[in-house]
Amino acid sequence: MKNIKESSKRFFTITFAFLLMAGNVSAGQKDWWNIPYPAGFDASQLKPQSFIKVKGNKLVDDKGDAFLFKGMNIASPDKLVHQSQWKKSLFKELKDWGVNVIRLPIHPIGWRATGESEYLQLIDQAVVWANAYDIYLIIDWHSIGYLPDGLFQHPMYVTTEQETMQFWQTIAKRYTNIPTVAVYEIFNEPTDIGGKAGKADWMEWKAFNEKVIDVIFAHDRNVIPLVAGFNWAYDLRPVLDNPIARPGVAYASHPYPQKESPSVANKENFFRLWNDAWGKVAATYPIIATELGWVRKDGVGAHIPVINDGSYGPMIIEFMDQRNISWVAWVFDPEWSPTMIHDWDFTPTEQGEFFKKVLQSQ
Repeated sequence: MKNIKESSKRFFTITFAFLLMAGNVSAGQKDWWNIPYPAGFDASQLKPQSFIKVKGNKLVDDKGDAFLFKGMNIASPDKLVHQSQWKKSLFKELKDWGVNVIRLPIHPIGWRATGESEYLQLIDQAVVWANAYDIYLIIDWHSIGYLPDGLFQHPMYVTTEQETMQFWQTIAKRYTNIPTVAVYEIFNEPTDIGGKAGKADWMEWKAFNEKVIDVIFAHDRNVIPLVAGFNWAYDLRPVLDNPIARPGVAYASHPYPQKESPSVANKENFFRLWNDAWGKVAATYPIIATELGWVRKDGVGAHIPVINDGSYGPMIIEFMDQRNISWVAWVFDPEWSPTMIHDWDFTPTEQGEFFKKVLQSQ
């Protein structure tokens, strides 16, 4: 009898510990059997906004009119909270710059450190603020590495297939049929880091993304799953022969200036190389370039592959405009590079001035 009691006690201790780790119960909430199911987002506080969907190789609104996302990345919401910059006024400033979309990069380490419940409250705030200015959101699971091997570029990006699946199940359940939450970027930058993270295999990566999309679509068909190519979300060539076998999908590329280094760095050569690596896909499927930008070699946080003399800006915009490619520039933050702003007075950097002018003119 004693052994049975000890086993039962051990079982409930383990179960309770698991629930604590899963973020579904607080340490003082021992009546776990009375915990309600997670609630969806309250849409009653939002203004009407068109759903954006995939139609052929285009994005369209509810009227069937072509739509392009053009906007900015911000830093992770939890970072901005820590620095007292998580404010509606940030979204207002971005609206004044002319954006119609904001990308929220959510690092796995920040998701765990903040806790699911508190992080969802931050995303809720982003939804309300974005909707108030008729801005859309891209939610991005911001990891870098090769997920099937469990190997990553930095500890901040460490996650698992299970955690990634659970994250998207949680997000899809909460924001079902909320048009402001328009795009789910399943994984930020898949890369085998030149063999340091194993060997990336497109068919393996394709199958995992399809599993995630199945979970997302089981909750919400009014959202766009976004799948990244290899080489730090640059190379989309495998899509041409083996696209994701699910409807309504778009593809992500991060075409930073040093991803290609032509022997003669003129526009014609860049266009040819960009077209081969990712631009051709735009003839069949929508592309959203969810990161792009540059900084001079002596600028803040200059590093490969973002260093450029500024000639990249007009070229990449012209290339994307010719192919109806949506884009989201990196990054509206004075610390993360390449920066759009010098400070929290929103003083534009060189690339900030360029993209602000482009956004406001379009």
